[in-house]
Amino acid sequence: MNISIKKEESSAAVMSQPSRIRKYTSSFLPPLILGAGVIGLWYYISFGLLEEKRRFLLRPIHSVIDVGFLDGDNRTESLKALWSSTEVALIGLSIAISLGFILAILMSQAKFLERAIFPYMVTLQAIPILAIVPLISFWFGTGQRSRVVVCVIIALFPIIVNTLFGLQSAERGMHDLFSLHHANRFTRLRKLMFPAALPAIFAGLRISAGLSVIGAVVGDFFFGKGEAGIGQMLKKHANRLNGEELLACVILSSALGVLVFWIFGVLQDKAVGRWHEANSAS
Repeated sequence: MNISIKKEESSAAVMSQPSRIRKYTSSFLPPLILGAGVIGLWYYISFGLLEEKRRFLLRPIHSVIDVGFLDGDNRTESLKALWSSTEVALIGLSIAISLGFILAILMSQAKFLERAIFPYMVTLQAIPILAIVPLISFWFGTGQRSRVVVCVIIALFPIIVNTLFGLQSAERGMHDLFSLHHANRFTRLRKLMFPAALPAIFAGLRISAGLSVIGAVVGDFFFGKGEAGIGQMLKKHANRLNGEELLACVILSSALGVLVFWIFGVLQDKAVGRWHEANSAS
């Protein structure tokens, strides 16, 4: 009996091995193929379409790696700038998450507050950031504080919208059940509305995480006082026509955005992945 059970387990493990390989292949092969195509197009434009005197517009990728990443001085300077922008993005994202949660919870508890606050949040989102750069510099200076303000402005709206939508998405029948048991507002919020809102909350967090990186780069581009961030490096290399260093900074800022987006995706899978799958199946 034990021998047959072990044989079945070993055969199941052997059968699951190809399916696992197919899963990893289907996940990683398409991005690799597309990446190879992009690199091929990159080389074609650099060597096939651009003349030698205009090749600074798009330096080949091996030159970008050699100058932008393998050169010790350039790598150290770029990584210091990246860390400065990362600090600004994390601070701005933390403030945006706190404000967004507070405002969304308040609006979910009273329609009057939702009608009063939401139009101003839409207005803030609709204002071009370039239009208020002079005001930000006038009120907060031209240092790190202004960069954080830009991050908060850019990252705040998705958190408010998604959190409010999630809090209001709990089923009406469940609300009636909580009313039947005379649950107070805090209990209803903690045990019903917040669990139902988790998928929407994490969707907003992933969007805002990427936007906070954009805000850090944009803010650093306009507010250059203090420790230089990746935006200042982009401006400096663009002014000096340093194609390799410029593309290296672009790659680093993109990698930072992908990293924070991926981190919140992992947190979402850990927090609500199984619950959301079970809820969708039912």
